[in-house]
Amino acid sequence: MKLVLLSGGSGKRLWPLSNDARSKQFLKVLENENEELVSMVQRVWDQICLCGLSESSYIATGKSQVEMMHNQIGESVPLIIEPDRRDTFPAIALAASYLYSIEKVDLNEVVAILPVDPYVESHFFNVVKQLEHTIHATGADLALIGVKPTYPSAKYGYIIPEQEQLIEDCFKVSHFQEKPTEEAAAELIKLNALWNCGVFSFKLGYLINILKEKNYPYQYEQLVQYYYKLPKISFDYEVVEKTSNIAVVPYQGYWKDLGTWNTLTEEMKQNQIGFGTVSDDCINTHLVNELEIPVTILGVSNVVVAVSPDGILVTDKSASPRIKDYINYNQGPMFEEREWGWVRILDDEHYEDGRRVITKRTAIKKGRNLSYLMHLHREEVWTIVKGEGDFVQNGISMKVKAGNVLHIPVKTLHSIRALSDMEIIIVHSGYSEEDNIMELYSSWSEMTEHCIGIS
Repeated sequence: MKLVLLSGGSGKRLWPLSNDARSKQFLKVLENENEELVSMVQRVWDQICLCGLSESSYIATGKSQVEMMHNQIGESVPLIIEPDRRDTFPAIALAASYLYSIEKVDLNEVVAILPVDPYVESHFFNVVKQLEHTIHATGADLALIGVKPTYPSAKYGYIIPEQEQLIEDCFKVSHFQEKPTEEAAAELIKLNALWNCGVFSFKLGYLINILKEKNYPYQYEQLVQYYYKLPKISFDYEVVEKTSNIAVVPYQGYWKDLGTWNTLTEEMKQNQIGFGTVSDDCINTHLVNELEIPVTILGVSNVVVAVSPDGILVTDKSASPRIKDYINYNQGPMFEEREWGWVRILDDEHYEDGRRVITKRTAIKKGRNLSYLMHLHREEVWTIVKGEGDFVQNGISMKVKAGNVLHIPVKTLHSIRALSDMEIIIVHSGYSEEDNIMELYSSWSEMTEHCIGIS
């Protein structure tokens, strides 16, 4: 069986920590057994490794998440990269075409699809393993996992099974109900309805045939080029609800969608992350502060205060799901994790003479480097505030260290490799809103191969 994890999201529901460049699954606010802060994707990947599924697993993700994915779970994890964000049906179709035409997976092999960010107990993945047997034993076109509800929730969709088992611990699906009222949910639970947790499985050939029937390309390279024409629609609407031969395997255990601040903070083992103070008379109040300025919360209960370079959120926990309706600020991400380190925007100013000046703090991990490139419309001034490295400008290499100031004119090739962990204050200045870049090489080995005097 092949396992494909879907990693997407627009980063709105956990603003300001999440943004278009850093979706919720990358936020390091959970704790592992060693009391280290980890992200949702790190936690799930560790569980997959412990269950022996990592060797047959892939992650489908967008271009903007590739570096962060590598940074958090390593570069060896195979990624299926979506050229555009287009909902779960296109993402799963692309993954199926990749397995078929690039990985040469047999059409009879079972593929399981699940979100990259479920908060579950590890034995959930033993149920995922059962899906392969379920598909083969029942002859179902699709096999799903349904979570046994612990309360009548209006937040989730429901899978209503037929009463008679197909095989042990497996039922035929009668129908679905999309996010009912709590009263209706209570009635559904009496019918043994299950929460739909977004886990699907099917034989690879089943989905390839769907692509053929719809006259979509099913070879990976062709589908990548066609991808922008695929409908923006969920897999549930495009496939699941149009299929009658569906089996569901119940899962009885802990499962939660950590999609809002109120659900996320329920699983945080500490009520404060970052610099600040939460007074003792605050009940069920959480502070998450990514800045180096103190935040003080006094006598306020049942709230979340989240602080990042992107903004500040103060919300009652019960109101936090409404945040996506209020985030319409016209700004790009102010913090990004990169494969080689991170970038934090400190200031972004427009001046009357037409200049735009951006000041940012950039961290580069030991042994990593920035690409060898030139900016076509802006100059830069670098002030090295930590560490030392090899700096290259127009093919000339020199050692640099904390305290050095470097001027990089427009259309000047440059790069740097960190010999120790480095931090640099970079000031961009230019008269164009466009940041056109010409990149020659991304790796240091390419630079040493093609540039004289660089080692």
